Parts: sequence; structure tokens; C-alpha cells
Amino acid sequence: MMRTSPFILVSLLLLASCTGSRKMYLFTSFREPATDGLYFLASKDGKHWEDLGGSFLKPEVGEKKLMRDPSMAQGPDGVYHLVWTCGWTGDKGFGYASSKDLVHWSEQQRIPIMEQEPDAVNVWAPEIFYEKDSAQFLIVWATTIPFRFAKGMEDEKNNHRLYCTTTKDFKTFSSARLFYDPGYSVIDAMIVQRGEHDFVLVFKDNTRLQRNVKVAFGANASGPWHDDSKGFTKEYTEGPAVAIIGGKGEYHIGAEYYIYFDSYRDKKYGAVKTSDFKTFNDVSDSVSVPSLHKHGTVLMTDLRTVKRLKKRKHEQQETSIH
Repeated sequence: MMRTSPFILVSLLLLASCTGSRKMYLFTSFREPATDGLYFLASKDGKHWEDLGGSFLKPEVGEKKLMRDPSMAQGPDGVYHLVWTCGWTGDKGFGYASSKDLVHWSEQQRIPIMEQEPDAVNVWAPEIFYEKDSAQFLIVWATTIPFRFAKGMEDEKNNHRLYCTTTKDFKTFSSARLFYDPGYSVIDAMIVQRGEHDFVLVFKDNTRLQRNVKVAFGANASGPWHDDSKGFTKEYTEGPAVAIIGGKGEYHIGAEYYIYFDSYRDKKYGAVKTSDFKTFNDVSDSVSVPSLHKHGTVLMTDLRTVKRLKKRKHEQQETSIH
């Protein structure tokens, strides 16, 4: 009988381990009319995306039991934390759940973050970001509070500003506070860290004649933010999500940033590429995003996790057939 040498056996085990831990991009997603719940896309290069299907988590909280704008971040303990829009107007909270493997999820919660504001109209598109320096999670969302801010071009019930809260355990949350007021209606914000004290806020200018994606800059993830840019996408674009491609070290020095956005009038996804958040090149024709994909966030995972999600998708398909 042929014997496998210990050296070859160890090499094969190392190869299997390395293959399983290969870095992959994961894009959270939902499908209209937002009642099915959580979907995922996956990519090897951050440019070409495969639909992993869903639903991996069906929404159970909120009056309408919706899941829109799912945003996810992974903590240092490996646990994934998911937040989402759970209602339209009249809902002053967001949805929350956690998972160790993206297949099995904790009991869902509705976090009533704006209940202290009697005139608050909504809580839209919560975006979660892990702050390494403070070892806490920062959650940012858009809310309209009529007559709170100077009247712009928008109706008072569409004059949004960005608010935030922080938490370390998802049991206790800091009081909601104003996060960003650029002087106009703003929604759909996400945070990118480029250096130790170098952050970029990517967001949608929600005013008429704009309704496009912009950036602002700050020394801390919690703000303040300054030097908001001109819009670098066309009108009727929203839901920016950033894939960090290449680069070296903790802060991805030399990386290219692909900013994905939803062209909701055209019913398709587009992208721009930048290395400095000052010059933006449209690369929509060189990326591929499955149809029906809607507003999520991009994070890194590994091949083992993607395979587990594909297996779950296959099991769901087999169950539906039988």
C-alpha cells in the first residue's frame, strides 16, 4: 500500500486551509418589495458579483416587517452584526440581528432609536461601522424631523439629516445625536477609513437637482465632517457601497476604491473608481452586478463562508422542489 509522507500530508492540509481562508468580497442585498429579507452577492475581485440568493434572514420586526438597506459589520470576535430599515414613514427604529456563520441568526430586535423625538418621521438606511480605536460600533441613519432645520428645496417631511448612535454590546445604545448636517437633505451614508485619522463619508445628496452621491472628510469616524464634494454620479443615484480593492497594510495603502451606487431610475447598478476621493472615473461598464440587487454594503469574508452560503442556497432550492 502506498504511504503518504508526513510532509505531503501537512502540505495538503495547509493548502486546504489556505484555500478556505482565501479572501472574498460579500455584498449584502435585498429584493423589492423588501419582504423576503437578506440576500448576498459574492465576488473574488470586488468587480464581478455572483448572486448567492436568499433569503438568509426573513424580517420579523417592525410594523411592516420589511428589510431594506441591510448593512453588516464583523466584530473582532468574528460575530457579524446586521442592521436594516424595518419600515417607511412612522417607524422610529431599525432592525438588528447577529450571526456567527451568516446562516444561523439571533432573535431579531427592533431598536427604537428615535422614539424620544415625537415628530421624527422615519429611520432610514442604518449603516454600521466598527471603530477600532474605541472598540465600539457606530450606526448612522437618516431621519426627517419637520421644521428642525432651515427650509431647503425639500418638503419638510423629506428634509433629512444624518444621526448616529454607538454601542459595544447591542444591548445598551448611546442617545441618538446629530451626525452630519451639510445644510441640505442627506441620506444613505457610509464610512471608509483610509488612515489612523483619515476617514471618508460617502453619502447621497437628497435634494432636487442633485439626488446624487458625494463625499466629505473627517479625522474621526464620529465626525465632524467637512469639505463635502460636488456630486460625482448622475441624478437619481443612491445607496453608495464601497469595495476596497488592492492596497497594502491595515489601511490599504495604494488601494483603489470602487463606489457602487443604485441608478434607481435606470433600474441598474453602476460604479465609479477612485484612489483619492477627489477624481472619480465611471467604471460601470467594467463591473457586473446581478439584476434585482438593491442597496447593501460590501465587506470582506473568506471562501469558506461563501461556500457555506452556497450550500445553504442549494438546500433551500432542494427543499422548495420537494
